[in-house]
Amino acid sequence: MQLNTIPKNDKERLLAVQSYKLDRCQNDISFNNITSLASTLTNMPISLISIVDKDEVWFKSARGMQISTSERDLSFCSYAVASDDEVYIVEDTKKDLRFVNHPYAQNGEESIIFYAGVCLIDKNNHKLGTLCVIDNKPNTINNDQKEALKLLSQQVVKLIELNKSNLKLKQTKRKLTKKNKMLKGFASQVAHDMKMPLANMILTTDILKSKYKDAIGDNGVDYLKNIKSSSLSLSNYINNLLNYYENSHSSSSSLETFSFNQLLEEVIDIINIKVDCTINLPEKDYDITSNRAALELVLLNLITNSLKYNDKDETVIDVELDTKQEDFNFITVTDNGIGIPKDKQKKIFKLFSTVEEIDRFGQKGHGIGLSTVKKLVSNLGGNITVHSEVGVGSSFKFSIKK
Repeated sequence: MQLNTIPKNDKERLLAVQSYKLDRCQNDISFNNITSLASTLTNMPISLISIVDKDEVWFKSARGMQISTSERDLSFCSYAVASDDEVYIVEDTKKDLRFVNHPYAQNGEESIIFYAGVCLIDKNNHKLGTLCVIDNKPNTINNDQKEALKLLSQQVVKLIELNKSNLKLKQTKRKLTKKNKMLKGFASQVAHDMKMPLANMILTTDILKSKYKDAIGDNGVDYLKNIKSSSLSLSNYINNLLNYYENSHSSSSSLETFSFNQLLEEVIDIINIKVDCTINLPEKDYDITSNRAALELVLLNLITNSLKYNDKDETVIDVELDTKQEDFNFITVTDNGIGIPKDKQKKIFKLFSTVEEIDRFGQKGHGIGLSTVKKLVSNLGGNITVHSEVGVGSSFKFSIKK
């Protein structure tokens, strides 16, 4: 007797099967756990998760049987998919006239004598395959076991749909990574191309002011000062943007051991402080292991901000290092500056977010520094928080993985 293996909507069903892009690896523990549970609940030696494809049936998970594929025309799972039965059951193939001459029922000790399969039906009502249990002798299952197989089959479908969602997310991530790389390259190129004309503008204003000061008068000199100030501001913006893209991906992969206080002293030298300022370093120096360049950039940004956004006669900055924790070093930079309003504290680490229009030197912030800091700290395996009070000061505390 010829058994039906082709359901009415097979064309649409096959498209659905292909859309899930399942791999044929049988080492997926999530699927293997389900076949193991199906065998246990039904007391059957064999359990399979099958996918009924165009010309073959292949098995995502196989418990109790060494099998990876089967001919579609001969597969019991194919019969189950073509059937209208909620649970496709064959209790004894030796006594069922449909399977009298079936090759799988005539295979000695490995003969399929009992079969019970529940279809894997997705949200669009497509039968993708089956969750089945098999025995090499006549057997049966009760109603509770049938219900258990139905529930497990639903879990298999959820795993299949989750796999599809994960594939889409990975594909989207690859596209975004590619676009971000292109954007980074574009921004970097534009920034580099703009630096030379800006440098020429700054130099030209100085030459004009020096040579033609008397000819252009005080108003002309003021105009040149404004041009130079704007050019310097734009140049600073470009440098910060380049710094963001080029250094924000530093991570804990480039590790070295160094003196923390010595690093701080080098940062202070780089800043070249020209205001009344006291910076208190940790009383005790420690050698720490981290990405030195990344940590230097973090401290450079935080200390520079403490200097720029301060309205006190004397700027006081305290830097503390806590090495007592097992997995992380904690660093705190505290100042007596203008403080940050509470409603803006959550936004300050976002790119292009600023608190004040201008700093103490009359320069406009661009909202890039703290965004770079957050990225660097994250890449170093840590996190950064801020506690601030307007008029009193701010305290930035961040962790770096040991």
